[in-house]
Amino acid sequence: MADKDLNDLFLDTLKDIYYAEKQIYKALPRMAKAASSDQLRAAFEKHHVETEEQIDRLEQIFEALGKAARGKKCDAIEGILDEGKEIMEEYADTPALDPGLLAAAQAVEHYEISRYGTLKTWAATLGHKDAIKLIDLTLAEEKKTDDALSKLATSALNAQAA
Repeated sequence: MADKDLNDLFLDTLKDIYYAEKQIYKALPRMAKAASSDQLRAAFEKHHVETEEQIDRLEQIFEALGKAARGKKCDAIEGILDEGKEIMEEYADTPALDPGLLAAAQAVEHYEISRYGTLKTWAATLGHKDAIKLIDLTLAEEKKTDDALSKLATSALNAQAA
């Protein structure tokens, strides 16, 4: 164990977020289908396309590192996505469904923002300049998605559910 270093941690975390992005990619169409708000559905559909691009970027990083693009099971994202499934089941056909879906999506975004922020810092420390650029693109998208979801919640969905 003493032989593990920041490079190993960087790679493990890269595998973690790669797995997470693939699970998110699978979950977004279900969330879009469950949403009753056209705006929320459109936000999920847009982020589905972005997530595919984010997976491609991660694969580019693995390639630049000379490593196979492999995921490592991420219990954190599994738990967050399970909470989203519970909301879809428990609040189906209620006015609170869309705010619940939106909150679940923001939990995902916050997890991703945290992971990508950490990866960017470690990439800088390790001198992975190409990885920094790719991570930065994804991090900006995640923050923009989170901001758009917040605006949607405060401008419409929360009040409609109240």
